[in-house]
Amino acid sequence: MSAPSPPAARGATGRASGYPWAVVAMLWFICFFNYADRQAIFSVFKVLERDLGFNKEELGLIGAAFTIVYSLTAPFAGTVGDRFPRKMVIIGGLYVWSLVTGFTALCSRVWHFVLVRGAEGLGETFYFPASMSLISDYHGKRTRSTAMSLHQTSVYAGTIGGGAFAGVMAQYYGWQWPFVILGGLGILLGLVLMLYIREPRRNEAERAEAGGAALESEPVQIPMSRFVVEWMRTPTAMLLVAAFFGANLVALLFLTWAPTFLSEKYRMGLAGAGLTGTFFIQAGSMVGAIVGGLMADRWRRAREGGRILTQAVGTLLGAPFIFLFGYTTQLGVLIVAMSLFGFLKGIYDSNIWASLYDVVAPSRRAAAVGLMNMVGWMGGALGAFSLGALVENKVVTMSQGFSYAASIYILVTALLLVAGLQTVRRDVARAAEPAAS
Repeated sequence: MSAPSPPAARGATGRASGYPWAVVAMLWFICFFNYADRQAIFSVFKVLERDLGFNKEELGLIGAAFTIVYSLTAPFAGTVGDRFPRKMVIIGGLYVWSLVTGFTALCSRVWHFVLVRGAEGLGETFYFPASMSLISDYHGKRTRSTAMSLHQTSVYAGTIGGGAFAGVMAQYYGWQWPFVILGGLGILLGLVLMLYIREPRRNEAERAEAGGAALESEPVQIPMSRFVVEWMRTPTAMLLVAAFFGANLVALLFLTWAPTFLSEKYRMGLAGAGLTGTFFIQAGSMVGAIVGGLMADRWRRAREGGRILTQAVGTLLGAPFIFLFGYTTQLGVLIVAMSLFGFLKGIYDSNIWASLYDVVAPSRRAAAVGLMNMVGWMGGALGAFSLGALVENKVVTMSQGFSYAASIYILVTALLLVAGLQTVRRDVARAAEPAAS
């Protein structure tokens, strides 16, 4: 089988052919496994606690191991994505994390799980910087939020799929099987998509929007030290990173502990807790991401901070439902709270990278995602570990921990409003200057 022939005049004919949307679809399936593989472990926490004797602090450490390695290696992954073919970075990462997922089935001690979860974080950290940069070179300012929001739905589908699949398999066949199956399917997907994903030129979307004449040369690569200096001089980027730290802290509370919380508070079985703990939030987020992407692309045409303000709407309206999730004792109210929180979270999520790309030059895009991922997933690690430790040491109940997290979303909203209303105009202009490339 041979790969489809590349479109002539990639910036023009390639776009008319629909291949840019096919790229989004192919990356969607890779990202599905990216999140299914990382989510599966949380649905078997109760089995590990029961059969292997792990306590909640140890489980929190297992949950945090992925995020710590993922975050610390993210800047390096971003640099790799800016300097090497992104197709190879993406497919190579898929092979690595799929193999590691399979090896999870061999673990029996806490340090085994910490080791493989850390290795999985190392493999997965290369995906987002390279894939978001790739999408940005197929989709310009008019469709970038929509394209990235459609891709973002794979995050939620993978979370649902990995959580539910692992819960069902663990309940009926043993906790090891979901890791073997997910790892094998990921490797098979990589072998297929290697044939069809094509590497665009850097800055391709901007070239197409400029008619191909204004941007003839490739964007100039710069040392990481200069990139960091530029980043520190871009207040909008700094505010977006700080907001992502808080938003990801909250997100990892739910991803890590929602199945356990539902199992303990509502007496659900593994399959029911694994499905319920992921489905309603993630299904709501799938809808919210599409709405947020379409809304942000429209709002961005009217004002520079349109994407960021779209995110602020999601976090501001989402905070009450985070509080309600932890506070309520009624399952029906809980499901409504999860669904609406998920919808509003999706509105925020759909513009994480598109908002950043409005204030970052094209040659820095993968590095920017890597740096943002490092900080954001440090927040995620803090959330995953701290709730487990606080509950284990009886500082708070799990219900209280979730409810208190609503205050973090209020702080995130404040950061986004400052960025979207005060700092974004100058930073958008700086990113568009030829010298910035």
